[in-house]
Amino acid sequence: MRVLVTGGAGFIGSHLVDRFLLEGFEVRVLDSLDARVHRGRIPSYFPENIEFIKGDITDRSTLLAALHDVDIVSHQAAYQDYMPDFSRFLHVNGVGTSLLYELIVSEKLKVKKVIVASSQAVYGEGQYDCHEHGVFQPLPRSQKQLSEGRWEVRCPDCGRQSKPCLLQESFTNPYNQYAVSKLSAEKVALGLGWLHGIPSVALRYSITQGPRQSLFNQYSGLCRIFVLQALKGLPLLIYEDGLQTRDFVHVQDVVDANMRVLAEDADFEAFNVGSGKSTNVLEYANLVRAKIPSGIDVTVRGEYRRGDNRHSVSSIDKLVRLGWRPRRDLSMILDDFLSWVKSVGGIPDHVPDAHSEMKRSGVVLDTSIVV
Repeated sequence: MRVLVTGGAGFIGSHLVDRFLLEGFEVRVLDSLDARVHRGRIPSYFPENIEFIKGDITDRSTLLAALHDVDIVSHQAAYQDYMPDFSRFLHVNGVGTSLLYELIVSEKLKVKKVIVASSQAVYGEGQYDCHEHGVFQPLPRSQKQLSEGRWEVRCPDCGRQSKPCLLQESFTNPYNQYAVSKLSAEKVALGLGWLHGIPSVALRYSITQGPRQSLFNQYSGLCRIFVLQALKGLPLLIYEDGLQTRDFVHVQDVVDANMRVLAEDADFEAFNVGSGKSTNVLEYANLVRAKIPSGIDVTVRGEYRRGDNRHSVSSIDKLVRLGWRPRRDLSMILDDFLSWVKSVGGIPDHVPDAHSEMKRSGVVLDTSIVV
């Protein structure tokens, strides 16, 4: 069996490459080696003697060559981050996935399975429960609300602070450019897959962390941002009040999920892949401080990122019913990441100052700014 891993030089993709090789698959990789992530070079952890194609998922001839004689497509390639180049998100994530199916259909390719990497971001601000009015899907918090430092989501009917629910697969509500592009990709995959008889699965990853996260890309990824700040002896900069909650999952648990959904009982479905556990950002920061005891402080200045959600923790029941479950906790995530950073020689020189860039671009705002 030959598998094509798009984005196979990247964080999640490269771990999948290793697993597919271990399981006896022939592996081909298509990756653009994006400069922000890879500095244009094949990473040192990439295995030798496997077929590698450098190119973009949106380039027709390159993608067609990559799909030649492929049985399974593990579609991990994506564009992400917080920068305001909105069109690129849809072009890479939405159009790229559409082109993948277009070529499979038009060229009558014998692809037996497509697994598409989606994201927890498709839930937008999430799902909440008001004691009086029940479950609702809120609009994103307004810029006026955020500029006044009122962080929690409130019921639109009565204005009361409401309780966040575990995110269920049935309810999507994306708003920012990344979230919209990821939902478009999975809708294309599950819809066209069903119509044309191409078994397809969408996996909605929670915040995936562990070894091989790019140390150059500091625009997103709490693990690498906090760890690199701590190793430099800098205070850990926290947005909002630090009580926003997230769901962190080890990259190897994500790999296990990808392998599980190769079976046909997962076809044409979307699944959450997370820990199912709620961790607030302050708790995360304090765990980093315990792992790297260098006397660093935590800084909470009330700044916020435009488009961030308040609470995002996924229900994993649907995938657990197929026999998968996460086996690695947050402490292991940090231990494995720190060991990897040490193994590659520590923090690289000239890591971009992402916080300042996001401030200049209007992505990071301050509560003193009235929008």
